[in-house]
Amino acid sequence: MATNIRDKFRGLLQHPYEPLFLPKSDGQLFYDLPEKFFTDRYRPIGQNLINRFSAAAAAPAGTSADTPTMNRVSLNNIPDPDIKFAEAVPRRGAFSLFNPEHRVIAGRLIKLFLDQPDADTLGDVAAYARDRLNGPLFQYALASALLHRSDTSDVPVPAFLHLFPDQFIDPAAFPQIREEGRAVLQPNRMSIDIPLNYTASDRVTEQRLAYFREDIGVNLHHWHWHLVYPAEGPERIVRKDRRGELFYYMHQQMIARYQVERYSQGLGRVTPLDNLRTPIPEPYYPKILRSANNRTYPARYANMTLEDVIRPNDGLRVIISEVERQLQRIIAAIDEGVVVAPSGQRTQLDNFRGIDILGNIVESSTISVNRQLYGDTHNSGHVLLSLLHDPREDFLESFGVMGDVTTAMRDPVFYRWHSFVDSIFQRHKQRFAPYGPAELRNPGVNLLSLETELDRRDSVKNTLLTFWQRSQFDLGAGIDFGAEGSVFVTFTHLQHAAFNYRLQVAYSGTAKPATLRIFLAPKRNERGQSLTFEEQRRLAIEMDTFRVNLTPGINNIIRRSANSSVTIPYERTFRNVANTNIGDANFRFCGCGWPSHMLVPKGDQFGVEYDLFAMLSDHEQDRVNPLFDERTDCNDAHSFCGLRDRTYPDARNMGFPLDRRVANTVRSFQDFVAPYQNMRVATITIRFTNTVVERT
Repeated sequence: MATNIRDKFRGLLQHPYEPLFLPKSDGQLFYDLPEKFFTDRYRPIGQNLINRFSAAAAAPAGTSADTPTMNRVSLNNIPDPDIKFAEAVPRRGAFSLFNPEHRVIAGRLIKLFLDQPDADTLGDVAAYARDRLNGPLFQYALASALLHRSDTSDVPVPAFLHLFPDQFIDPAAFPQIREEGRAVLQPNRMSIDIPLNYTASDRVTEQRLAYFREDIGVNLHHWHWHLVYPAEGPERIVRKDRRGELFYYMHQQMIARYQVERYSQGLGRVTPLDNLRTPIPEPYYPKILRSANNRTYPARYANMTLEDVIRPNDGLRVIISEVERQLQRIIAAIDEGVVVAPSGQRTQLDNFRGIDILGNIVESSTISVNRQLYGDTHNSGHVLLSLLHDPREDFLESFGVMGDVTTAMRDPVFYRWHSFVDSIFQRHKQRFAPYGPAELRNPGVNLLSLETELDRRDSVKNTLLTFWQRSQFDLGAGIDFGAEGSVFVTFTHLQHAAFNYRLQVAYSGTAKPATLRIFLAPKRNERGQSLTFEEQRRLAIEMDTFRVNLTPGINNIIRRSANSSVTIPYERTFRNVANTNIGDANFRFCGCGWPSHMLVPKGDQFGVEYDLFAMLSDHEQDRVNPLFDERTDCNDAHSFCGLRDRTYPDARNMGFPLDRRVANTVRSFQDFVAPYQNMRVATITIRFTNTVVERT
């Protein structure tokens, strides 16, 4: 793809509320706008603006002869695209994917972008729309279109963090950022420090999990998953392979990870929010500012109660009694094992695809079998929770953090609501008989040993180490009307020492592949009491799934933690491509994945024991065609995100073999693995060191 096309989109994805006529990329990128591209405010002085800023961009103050030449991007004088429908979301208002009307508008905007005949025309249409539409809506729709078009595969898309940093970091940092950028030249600028915990004091018990809930990478993952798997839009981008099951499994794993962390920090089980009429005891004060209108995300006080949300200006009408009736219909469908389409056609749920159908009902999408009958349980809960402070817009307040996919995971009530949502799926899963030998065994495969080792000399066995790490990232492309150049902030996050899995497998037979599945499960609750196996399997977190090639005799397998099928590398989570010409698939679909620095639970200073479970399953039952190679493209985080434009690379249900109930005689992992030579369980310890290491 030509460089000017990359530049064309590069400027569109920077400084989201700065008009397009302002130079981008540190003054090195300037758009030549046709008159009609200027908004009403600027059109009367358009030529003056062009003369002023093109001259400034050509020779910024203080530059030298070595400064790169400014790149001018010309836009074609296209007919005005019809974007009136998208202007229903106020430009300086709040955009929410949990709002049904907003989702429909986003889907239509994605379709408008996808329908453009070529990338160049798409760039023109997007440039015209950019300064007229809501910033997060525009960026979401354009990023989704770029991701799903074949002719924009070379266009880099920055992480949402670099577009709207206000949704991720302490707003107290922004005055410091602007002061540093205004008063200090680029070579002398210092990084602004973001406190690890700034939303509550240590006296608040839930604050013990702030390192997880408010982790930037965790929240970016949630945003990017919903970008890859939109609920509205053309069917070709919504109807992805096993989309509904991925919705279930990705969220189930996030809830399990959160619960595992709670136990290690002395907190008990999350109480599912299964009653929409009882007070919510947990308060949350988010300390987040919407830069678009300079208003804060509202707080939730202790013991507030949900009310019907009726807000005509937002197109919202969510009635608690209606949500309850729709939920009763979903429960009845699960118990009967059948869902009913508007035509009356009945579809079985008690089969391999049933969980996928159910997922597309619970998070209502355009491929739900019957939206009118079964409603939109997941999103309705988010709307009710995000607007309980002003359900009728009496005080002109917008939604709280639960109304935004980029901020929802910060709130403790997110985990209560999703624990309830997960219980719906678990009710369905309980209808299935336990897996038997035909599904679990792998003849001729004997897993002799399973252990971990730290990836360093004199490695410690079966002990994983966690600590704090300080990292920096550049917010320059997301600070509107700020200084040119880079502006760095420093944040502290959980990290683990790199480690390896080491397995020894005896195999008798001809060479063949197998699928190695590795899960980690807590052994004890917050009081030190042993968990039942049923509790353990429900909280087991997937650590890795990958294919190995077995040869006759002894096979020694070493797998690096950095290669996990669940995670993406740190550099991809926090990628900042707005000021570069780098662009490939790794910056697009491959931005979807759990952050690598959060792969391992925190543990504690004394060491927390976990069960490490491994299974070599029969690849003949696992395989899908065509086979995939995790070393190519963006196949390395497929467990939560699948593969772009391809079949999910595992024929088993997600979470296999721990996604179903077991026989009453199985009371521990040892009982579960005992009949099968292709399985093994080991005890590992995770020890946290309360030290801060600078990222190098």
